[in-house]
Amino acid sequence: MHPLVSVDELRAELEGADPPVVLDVRWSLGGPDGAAEHARGHVPGAVYVDLDTQLASPPGPGTGRHPLPDPLALQEFLRDAGVREGSRVVVTDAGPATSAARGWWVLRWAGLRDVRVLDGGWAAWVAAGGPVETAAPLPAPGDVVVRPGALPVLDADEAASLAREGVLLDARAPERYRGEVEPVDPVAGHVPGARSAPTTAVVGADGRFLPPQELRDRFAALGALDGRPVGVYCGSGVTAAHALLALEVAGVPAVLWPGSWSQWVADPARPVTTGPEPG
Repeated sequence: MHPLVSVDELRAELEGADPPVVLDVRWSLGGPDGAAEHARGHVPGAVYVDLDTQLASPPGPGTGRHPLPDPLALQEFLRDAGVREGSRVVVTDAGPATSAARGWWVLRWAGLRDVRVLDGGWAAWVAAGGPVETAAPLPAPGDVVVRPGALPVLDADEAASLAREGVLLDARAPERYRGEVEPVDPVAGHVPGARSAPTTAVVGADGRFLPPQELRDRFAALGALDGRPVGVYCGSGVTAAHALLALEVAGVPAVLWPGSWSQWVADPARPVTTGPEPG
């Protein structure tokens, strides 16, 4: 199943007899407030999702800033959002899918099979003249059963091993990878052996993902098509899901490290590298 859906495709599906459940994961580090943005206008029927509290558990010692959500709490939320067994789900955000990808990945990890991301998000929807709704939706209760573990994950030790023996991609901005700045976590730099793969490079100026072959070419240049296992991390497992979604579009299997850099630096004994990748 292709993980992306276009604006035109979603409009047609919403007008059909069996429309998908739409989840709006508008979120960005430092704001603006996603709930307020959602209330000002959203895809018709879309239910707002709070990434910090509904797609993650509270952070704890050594877990990273966005640990995986509690399965029962996630199940309760999804049922309240109207998700049923076998529902088709479309996840959107403001664009370019950096937070929607977290929703896509979490739902896939939770065992839902038909989950797609609106390519270009809310920005693409509005630009195409899609209908706008401001009223809060009242979905009928769902009955979905969350089955966690449907997708594999990496822990810190496995990520370190992958950086040595496979390909570990760092989806953060290049300056964070190099350790020149670190706006969130207490230590700057990257996991030794990781390769810089900023996820901003996988979308075009319109916020939509690049064509599959262009994505494959980019990932091939990073060694991700050489047959070795591929893992992805970022600051806390959010934008890494965006990079993993791009890998999925490109047809490249990869595994997410949910704890990411925020988990790595929680242990002062773990090594840190700064500066660019070796030439």
